[in-house]
Amino acid sequence: MTRVTLGQRLTGEALGTAFLLATVVGSGIMAERLAGGNVAIALLCNSLATGAILAVLILIFGPVSGAHFNPAVTLAFWWRGEIDRRRAALYVAMQIMGGALGVWAAHLMFELPMMQLSIKLRSGFGQWFAEAVATFGLVLTIMGCVARAPAAVAYAVGLYIAAAYWFTASTSFANPAVTVARALSDTFAGIAPGNVAGFVAAQLVGMVMAMPVARLLWPAEAPNQP
Repeated sequence: MTRVTLGQRLTGEALGTAFLLATVVGSGIMAERLAGGNVAIALLCNSLATGAILAVLILIFGPVSGAHFNPAVTLAFWWRGEIDRRRAALYVAMQIMGGALGVWAAHLMFELPMMQLSIKLRSGFGQWFAEAVATFGLVLTIMGCVARAPAAVAYAVGLYIAAAYWFTASTSFANPAVTVARALSDTFAGIAPGNVAGFVAAQLVGMVMAMPVARLLWPAEAPNQP
């Protein structure tokens, strides 16, 4: 079996997160342009594209980096002892960088100004609680599949996020890197920079709450440190 280098892992995290954000933002722009003002149709298109690309990205980058694309997921695996602190920090840095690159790529594809800041307000208890719930569910989805059905992770995550767009008030960012990157786009998928901290805090709370539940439901065997 070919050993995967750290450089390959970091490249996988950066590329995967970039394509994820290019899809989130790009499909939002396309959906808004084609939906004729129907926000429900635009959100449906945005959610389907996001769920689909997640499945693809996890399938192709999973064997390389683990396909986290999400600091909350990386921290969850660090918590479990399955990734060391240095690699976790590098993953998070690459996810944030990749997310920004993906947003800028989406802007260029649609001939919009590359550098933007969103003015879309997303705040309040309902939105924060929704982000905690969304991240809680995402972490449980991943941990449950890793424990009992590893081959299903890609499809389960894609389907979960597509569904969570609709059952959460926040449309399920569930990802600190995605949240930061979406603040760089004043488009359908954007979030005002001043609202980022509340979303990220809620996402981390959701991750922390999910970990003991995951341990209870799927007791970990001996840690496998790649």
